[in-house]
Amino acid sequence: MKVLKTVSELGQLPDGCVLTIGNFDGVHIGHQQNIKVARDIAMLERTSLAVMTFEPHPVAILHPEKAPGVLTPLPLKIHLLQNCGVDYLIILRDTTSLLRLSPTDFIDKFLLKDVRPKVLVEGDDFNFGANRAGNIDTLKQMAEPDGFSVVVVPSKLVKLHTGQSVRVSSTTIRYMLQSGHVADAAFLFGRPYRLIGKITPGRGKGRQLGFPTLNMQMPSQIIPQEGVYAGFALIGDSEEDVCCSDNRLPSVFSIGQAITFGDQHSQLIEAHILDANLADMSGKWLAMDFVDRIRTQQRFESPEILAAQIAKDCDSAKQILAKQH
Repeated sequence: MKVLKTVSELGQLPDGCVLTIGNFDGVHIGHQQNIKVARDIAMLERTSLAVMTFEPHPVAILHPEKAPGVLTPLPLKIHLLQNCGVDYLIILRDTTSLLRLSPTDFIDKFLLKDVRPKVLVEGDDFNFGANRAGNIDTLKQMAEPDGFSVVVVPSKLVKLHTGQSVRVSSTTIRYMLQSGHVADAAFLFGRPYRLIGKITPGRGKGRQLGFPTLNMQMPSQIIPQEGVYAGFALIGDSEEDVCCSDNRLPSVFSIGQAITFGDQHSQLIEAHILDANLADMSGKWLAMDFVDRIRTQQRFESPEILAAQIAKDCDSAKQILAKQH
């Protein structure tokens, strides 16, 4: 996959590519569906598949106070899109002038001039242009005289284990994570949610209890609701390492304030690696793949009672993770 990061590099695109545009935060199963449709068309047309995304999210540029939380930092997004079979990834940065173009100018002065697509593949909720004034109907109307075609992919609907049907979207997934429903979020991602950050020295409380932990610096992504979770940890020398690694270590994750030891602690993000005692990992990178929630955070009467509960949490995590393939 070739990554293009400036408008001047767009000349490297072959004329008549198949293009899909979006923020693709999460690269969830709805995004994957759109990309698959686009890839299949590109194969039939014997041309390249290009994906155009924005960094940061357009709302973060135009209205920073309303910016949604991040699901996939850019290195992870690049890795996931590459796995989807994308030929060219266009990353538009600091695009204030571009985002303020009217829908007509976006098509005529940017898309047709610099990208030159033959086919655009978009979801039925696609919006573009200043103030999101253009929608999928606007795009189809512009396509006819301008010589490119538009393929519309219906929104993906899924049924959760509760029987509830939901439309797959980044907004829905953000809500699921913030309410602790990481298993439902994983279903919509098509994989566990991956939280990424640098490892930082902790206070050693976990080691004193017999359950040493790796502590993560506060990441730039959405943090799941406070609680104890089963999942897999990945450790690497860089952010890119843990985006691409498949060396998953069964773990128990804790997100919370360690209230058994007082109320003065800031939020901690910790990973206890099951059946392994790792050496000092300070300075390395940690990724946490959240599989399922075990319990809420609570205050215990003593460190001994807390240690007994952590032992139970480890047993629960082993049972949950044994079902993963």
